[in-house]
Amino acid sequence: MPGAFNATTELLDRNLAAGRGDKVAFADPGRSLTYGALAFETRRVANLFARLGIRREERVALLMLDTVDLPAVFLGAIRAGIVPVPLNTLLTADQYAYILADSRARAVIVSAPLLPVLEQALAKLAAPPVVLVEGGDAGAHTALDAALAGESDGFDTLDTHPDETSFWLYSSGSTGMPKGTRHVHTSLLATAETYGKTVLGIREDDLCYSAAKLFFAYGLGNALTFPMAVGASTFLWPERPTPAAVFRILAERQPTIFYGVPTLYAAMLGDAASTAEAGSPRLRLCVSAGEALPEPIGTAWTKRFGVEILDGVGSTEMLHIYVSNAPGDVRYGASGRPVPGYEVRLADEAGADVADGEVGEMLVRGPSAADGYWNQRDKSRRTFEGGWTRTGDKYLRDADGRYVYCGRADDMFKVSGVWVSPFEVESALITHPAVLEAAVIPHADADGLLKPKAYVVLKNGGGGEGLHASLRDHVKTAVGPWKYPRWVEVLDALPKTATGKIQRFKLREMDAARAAPAGEAP
Repeated sequence: MPGAFNATTELLDRNLAAGRGDKVAFADPGRSLTYGALAFETRRVANLFARLGIRREERVALLMLDTVDLPAVFLGAIRAGIVPVPLNTLLTADQYAYILADSRARAVIVSAPLLPVLEQALAKLAAPPVVLVEGGDAGAHTALDAALAGESDGFDTLDTHPDETSFWLYSSGSTGMPKGTRHVHTSLLATAETYGKTVLGIREDDLCYSAAKLFFAYGLGNALTFPMAVGASTFLWPERPTPAAVFRILAERQPTIFYGVPTLYAAMLGDAASTAEAGSPRLRLCVSAGEALPEPIGTAWTKRFGVEILDGVGSTEMLHIYVSNAPGDVRYGASGRPVPGYEVRLADEAGADVADGEVGEMLVRGPSAADGYWNQRDKSRRTFEGGWTRTGDKYLRDADGRYVYCGRADDMFKVSGVWVSPFEVESALITHPAVLEAAVIPHADADGLLKPKAYVVLKNGGGGEGLHASLRDHVKTAVGPWKYPRWVEVLDALPKTATGKIQRFKLREMDAARAAPAGEAP
């Protein structure tokens, strides 16, 4: 086919042509795969799907933990022109049933520990897909290893079109069921060329570890696209990335690049094992995305470990980071500047560009934009406007051309006619010595006027008498007298998405369901 482009050829087969067949591409706690072995496995996967009667452009769902099997299945499907759909491993049976029905997946490859919840989902479907079980007892289903055992490693990679759908990712949306976001074959390489090589400066001798899993757009770039684009290596961890687990990985595996999220960096800083000696002596860069990194966390991390965190903003719709800090040019408290290859504008409610220093919704244009949502035409039209993609994030651009996060479009509210960013108030709250995490929402006072209300998680359960007054005074001093929280409530934990983003809408729902607090605190 003229202009044929297959992402597996570009990411994997080019490494074989470059002589990296014997180099480790992926390792997990139990196994490793060289680039040559990975290519072998992808061809067997492609033949297995053909034997199962799965055709070009049909979908296969991947409900898999982060092991070396996941890249093999993901790239094997793409090699055959079949569309892999990696799924969040933390969803409910109802959500899986919805996604399987919505995507019309012909097969599901599931890691054995996740089989029970999948079976609950399958029971809700009139025509359940074929199930292949990876990494353990398959029960009544077929084991992936057994299914692959008889497959040939000879397979002619499909000549897919550059604009043909390569894979889907379901967005984690703050409300409602997730949306199937379709990406084309060139999307992966676009993120590697723009962010991976240009901003991150990833090299062939790097070893990457991403706490964000491969089923996230962020994790997919971190752990698969970027290292494969330069012939580097990745360590995959199938379990939860607790601070203890991450410190152990950093010490034992000694990665050179670590990708985390703000809540994990905060938890690691608060862990007893968080000393200057902990971690990887080879670590040269850290990256943060998922939500904006508060300035105190970035500053404390660099002071303790001597390594910068490159904070950036990305999305499922754009596949990876499109605004970022850069090595040697980090300013904590700002998301940075546009990644080369992307254009960014800030628009007001009428769609007009706003001036520097004013808050507007961020729109982005670049080569990795999704092809739209599956069977969601209205939502596609609202998000994808010509070449521009609406992000739903509120930002301002400062005089240096850096973009400063102000909150989600549906989180912002006005106090005394002035916009208040929940993120700004939260960032001030976590600089208080008693506060570990904070979330801020609008709450109506006795006169029906909106004022900030804070939910906080305390360090070591402490705080003591006078905490509320101390927090209010602290915020007044840090960010302004009208922005301080009129009410403060202590929680054991804040509601979050699987990516670690605070779900303020759940706090708003909880707040609305309760009786109003008894008057405004003085």
